[in-house]
Amino acid sequence: MRNQTVEGFLRRLAAREPAPGGGATAALHAAQSAALLAMVARYSDGPRYDAALMQRITAEADRLRNKALALAEADVAAFGAVAEAYRLPRESAGERAARSAAIAQALAEAAAPPAGVIRAALTVTGLAEELLPAANRNMITDVAAAAEAARAAAVTARPFVEVNVRGITDPAVAADLVATAALTDEITARADRLVAAVRNEIRR
Repeated sequence: MRNQTVEGFLRRLAAREPAPGGGATAALHAAQSAALLAMVARYSDGPRYDAALMQRITAEADRLRNKALALAEADVAAFGAVAEAYRLPRESAGERAARSAAIAQALAEAAAPPAGVIRAALTVTGLAEELLPAANRNMITDVAAAAEAARAAAVTARPFVEVNVRGITDPAVAADLVATAALTDEITARADRLVAAVRNEIRR
């Protein structure tokens, strides 16, 4: 997926195929958010800026961009595993039990990429909060765009976590995923504050 053109990805997304879908789209929102922050940090160079801070943000944003791309690819693979589990035979009691266990395992694995997207979005939002007060002021609208992309990543990923939780039989795994999905509310609130701060500054 990471080597596809934008047009190629969108063509696949629009096709009558189960994947890529919303989960991969959420991951790409997170990747774009991280990329925007890396760009702003790279433009915030010279004696007026904190070089160590910008280097750290750049490195972390680049890492998160690659992580998000990996999550997009993992989401596509996980969806295929769920489909395979649902196709298992269920004629005998043993087959039905094996199928149920396989479905539960596949759903847990399918919930992992969108949950990872939410956690990545939370980290990206924290980077945006660090970057905004220290960034090149000509680039702060891109910090706002990054915050909105992080919000979009989390909001898009959340229902994919929640729909898979319903079929997970391990209560500890389910509880962890529910808690991760709930982080979306925090991300949304923090993104709101970031965007408001940028808009207030550019209105002055």
